[in-house]
Amino acid sequence: MYEHDVIVVGGGGSGLRAAIGAHEAGADVAIVTKLHPVRSHTGAAEGGINAALREGDDWELHAYDTVKGGDYIVDAPAAETLAQDAPENVVQLENWGMPFSREEDGRMSQRPFGGLSFPRTTYAGAETGHHLLHTLYEQVVKRGITVYDEWYVTRLAVTDEDDPNDRSCHGVVAWDIQTGEIEGFRGRDGVVLATGGDGQVFDHTTNAVANTADGVAMAYRAGVPIEDMEFVQFHPTTLPSTGVLISEGTRGEGGILYNGEGERLMYEYGYATNDGELASRDVVARGELTEINAGRGVDDEYVHLDMRHLGEERIVDRLENILHLAEDFEGVDGLENPMPVKPGHHYEMGGIETNENGETCVDGLYAVGEAACVSVHGSNRLGGNALPELLVFGARAGKHAAGEDLGEPEIPVGKTEGDEGIEESDVDFPVEPGALAASSAVVSGDSPEGVVDAALEAETERIEGLLEKDEGVNHADVRSKIQKSMTDNVNVFREEGAIEEALETIREAREEYEDVSVADKSRTFNTDLQHTIETRNVIDTAELIAMGALAREEFRGAHWRKEYQERRDDEWLKHTMISWNDGTPELWYRPALLEGENQTYEPKERHY
Repeated sequence: MYEHDVIVVGGGGSGLRAAIGAHEAGADVAIVTKLHPVRSHTGAAEGGINAALREGDDWELHAYDTVKGGDYIVDAPAAETLAQDAPENVVQLENWGMPFSREEDGRMSQRPFGGLSFPRTTYAGAETGHHLLHTLYEQVVKRGITVYDEWYVTRLAVTDEDDPNDRSCHGVVAWDIQTGEIEGFRGRDGVVLATGGDGQVFDHTTNAVANTADGVAMAYRAGVPIEDMEFVQFHPTTLPSTGVLISEGTRGEGGILYNGEGERLMYEYGYATNDGELASRDVVARGELTEINAGRGVDDEYVHLDMRHLGEERIVDRLENILHLAEDFEGVDGLENPMPVKPGHHYEMGGIETNENGETCVDGLYAVGEAACVSVHGSNRLGGNALPELLVFGARAGKHAAGEDLGEPEIPVGKTEGDEGIEESDVDFPVEPGALAASSAVVSGDSPEGVVDAALEAETERIEGLLEKDEGVNHADVRSKIQKSMTDNVNVFREEGAIEEALETIREAREEYEDVSVADKSRTFNTDLQHTIETRNVIDTAELIAMGALAREEFRGAHWRKEYQERRDDEWLKHTMISWNDGTPELWYRPALLEGENQTYEPKERHY
């Protein structure tokens, strides 16, 4: 058994920042990650980091833009924490050596981004995430923080009290991809989940192959409520052949969207008559798809993003990476021709329920970054808000796990009988969701070490069982069935029958997974085994998204419903919560918190 004060699961931006935060607070911290940190998906972030740094801007404007962009289902304490803490985190990055793009006077450059009332997005060319990741990793190396590289965490070590609010997390179980060893990791003071997004639930995504929602699924099975999973962001500009992201910075610099008839679609058809291409992402994505579905797309598949008018000098200076991506994946020279783009899965606004300090309802278990939902993004994340989120809440979770006092949080976690505003759901699902039989991911033990040992024993038995089984279903068939159904039925445009069809397909996939086997019996770099384990997480996460999508009977942010073409504040200013309950999902609601430090964020109609 490996032991540290704080265990951080995941080596992307939020995990690195959490580890640095814990180290700053005096903890012995270790990162356990299935990828080398600089291979993490944060490196694919292109656009920038929002922070109120300039005269004429302030944190209150940033917070307001965030709440409005999230269509008023953002929890105000989260938005205000993000906006208040972002500037010092960006300056800290600069002091650590991050190579931000600069103005002639030496100040960090800031560009306009969708949904912002001020050009507050700092950036490093079109490779902001890459530079951020390397800057944070340098700090991890400098501080001597232990990194267990290519160790895949497959289970949490959580106690088995009946009420999840009474449970404690004492560590994790991980599988060494290089050797096949399975081992326990004890976190004496806390475990921070920083496992990233859920892109592999869909078949057209900007996400890496490794983004299989491992943290969300593990926390869910351990009893932590999962929040607002129906709110999935489909980025307006991805390359049609691969899903590779074309940065919002391209539109921030002045890139223009044209339909197949050469019309500037955002203005011509009234999708965003004020902000045009710089409306929020959900608005732009729906505008593009509406054009394509109406027969005004290019080849009935995509639209054009044109930046030629910006001039070669400006493009090469600020967007050089975009030129390479368009050329490498689509064979298009962005200096000579417009680039093909279409909406693609990009980001999960929902996730593991946490408060401002990253705490979940399970004592000692934290979550940060895209895996978490402190509800700072609501139903639609603004471009440029993902990177400050991982910095701000990563640092806070790491410090809090290490014992630093950050004050009393305002956002509640967990479900407690009698809690004000909690509401049970009566939605009727077409199939029974959840496990096929009684299922538990928690264990008993007479000590913290005993809990980790019990979890290790249970997980070793499961993994060995997968390897020992001679014949069965291939995980890839199960995963592809999920991906196709989710892309077809729970995409940008959603309707009741299609969502129900997705839930039925997920149920079939869950039944097939019961007979899954692993063809590769080796112990070293067994990607077949790894992907088989990940596919269970894909199944659980797809079901969470589809359940929430069916339950929310309104149109809010990224969640569009054919049957409900308006936002229904009187009934739906609340978060969708789903609890595992020993394998039987329970859906319930918690009110959104719109009371801020100096104002109440009254819902208004969004115009861009």
